[in-house]
Amino acid sequence: MSSTQDRASGTHDPAHHHNACVRKITTRSSLPRYHRPIGEVLDPMKYPVRRFAFFVAAYLAFALSLSAQQHNIDTQKSVITIHVGKTGLFSGFGHEHEVSAAIRSGTVDTGPHPAVEFHVDARTLRVTDKDASDDDRAKVQQTMLGPDVLDSEKHPDIVFKSINAEPAGEGRWTLRGNLTIRDQTHPITVKVSLKDGHYTGEANVKQTDYGITPPGVAGIRAKDELKIEFDVQLAP
Repeated sequence: MSSTQDRASGTHDPAHHHNACVRKITTRSSLPRYHRPIGEVLDPMKYPVRRFAFFVAAYLAFALSLSAQQHNIDTQKSVITIHVGKTGLFSGFGHEHEVSAAIRSGTVDTGPHPAVEFHVDARTLRVTDKDASDDDRAKVQQTMLGPDVLDSEKHPDIVFKSINAEPAGEGRWTLRGNLTIRDQTHPITVKVSLKDGHYTGEANVKQTDYGITPPGVAGIRAKDELKIEFDVQLAP
């Protein structure tokens, strides 16, 4: 009634206006969630608990997208092979050596920034020279694993870890990374290609960079530079 009278008389009652505002605010805040404007209910930034849950969900989605691009290496099908040449006056009478081992563990990232890391147990390296006798292969292997070359009992880990990758054409990359042998780490460059599910790569390294004197006898010895190849398949 007073409101009607105020409007009729043209007067304004401040106290009445204040009470009307309070009633309006109270009425809106007491509405159930399903009666409130949808933007107010769904806005994740408006309430601390919802905001926390929103950021956790976003982080998990991002982490899952990254992990989906990283794959374990199939250690049953992935190998490393080392080719050792010969040099010296009587090098024509000696054998070039081929050494191989299974890759013990590792991962490959196939995302927009390709990367690879793998580990080899030096103690599992085996000489596989096709033209050598069993006795000759055994002698070469004993020398290779012994203290004058790999010293595999003291330094069992051979590790490669890439640092960056550059595209080199369809299904090909140039990886730059670090190779650790005998607990000494040096940078190397690896040419990598992908074909039929196999990531294959090769690099040249010098034994002397890792504190190894190429073994041999007078007139014939192993070359300082080795060629290292790997064939990697991803675990299913």
